[in-house]
Amino acid sequence: MKNNKTVNVFVLLFLCINSQVGNTIEASDAAKRMLSELTIRESDVPISADPNWKKPERIALLSQGGLRNMSPEILASLEAAADGAELIVVDNISEIGNPDVLLGACSGIGRHMTRLKWVQYFSAGVERCIDNPVFRDNGVLLTNMKGVYGPGIAEHVIAMMFSLSRGLHRFRTEQSKRHWNQALAREYPLQEIRGKTILVVGLGGIGTEIAWRAHALGMRVMATRNSSREKPKFVEYVGLADELSALASKADFIVNATPLTPSTNSLFDSGFFKVLKSSAYFINVGRGKAVVTKDLVEALKSNTLAGAALDVVEPEPLPLHHELWSMPNVIITPHISGRSDLVMNRFWVFIRENLRRYVAGEAILNVVNIEKGY
Repeated sequence: MKNNKTVNVFVLLFLCINSQVGNTIEASDAAKRMLSELTIRESDVPISADPNWKKPERIALLSQGGLRNMSPEILASLEAAADGAELIVVDNISEIGNPDVLLGACSGIGRHMTRLKWVQYFSAGVERCIDNPVFRDNGVLLTNMKGVYGPGIAEHVIAMMFSLSRGLHRFRTEQSKRHWNQALAREYPLQEIRGKTILVVGLGGIGTEIAWRAHALGMRVMATRNSSREKPKFVEYVGLADELSALASKADFIVNATPLTPSTNSLFDSGFFKVLKSSAYFINVGRGKAVVTKDLVEALKSNTLAGAALDVVEPEPLPLHHELWSMPNVIITPHISGRSDLVMNRFWVFIRENLRRYVAGEAILNVVNIEKGY
């Protein structure tokens, strides 16, 4: 480990105590459990079959605050996974030099990084990466964090759904005014979730977590995905992308969990909102640019749509005087649905496991298809 500083003695001791027999570093129990519980893709063939692959000599980790914000335990686990490769921790992309592997970011990567073979991005959405020519032209492998943030985002969606169905956001406004307003329950009919239909647009890692929870609540679950009707048993029906409008017209709740690609950019426009039931609710935890904001506002104002819950918006952050802020049938959270008390543990378990797999030449997790954008 290098950061122009001597390695913390605790890290060295931790490595000695946790050293593996021989050169084989195995998946941890936490990694095995994570892979069994979450929707995380494993490549069909080991990375060693790729002619571009070779065991890395230099690995760079981009972390805000550099070594100051890295715990000794995490550093030790990454050192073990690196299996002898030099591991540097920096807090600025300009400091990484020319590594074989970059853990952290896509911005700042250029053709001058002639040794670069693999980038592990720290987000699920890779729209900031796929236009970089190093991935298309130089054959650099890109992986993302698909599935890792899924549980927290899915619970955020369920919370939003309950708030909309029970009018909690409206009663919170009354509470701030110290109003004991029982009449609001007549003006805003309270609903039960059981038996309602939810459409999950984008049945990927996040969408599957949402679908599983919705089914457990007794909901009828439908979904769409881009190129396959493959589905878990708790989803009643999966349609392809061209079935979106037909399925949405039957749904009580529509949740966008798609990545941002050319086909999902501005997907939810006036035409989409016009086919919905007037009692339907729209929830967005995908990307703000998937929605034409002015069309969403018009649908809400005209009662074409009963309400919306938005963790992502366009533009972002939402301007101070934007009318979405003051609409009574809208819930807004500031792009934080993926955060939780457990997510960072999963995050580092995933990073360590994918690094271990790459160094060992095994099948890699969450390889991004550059052409598809996810």
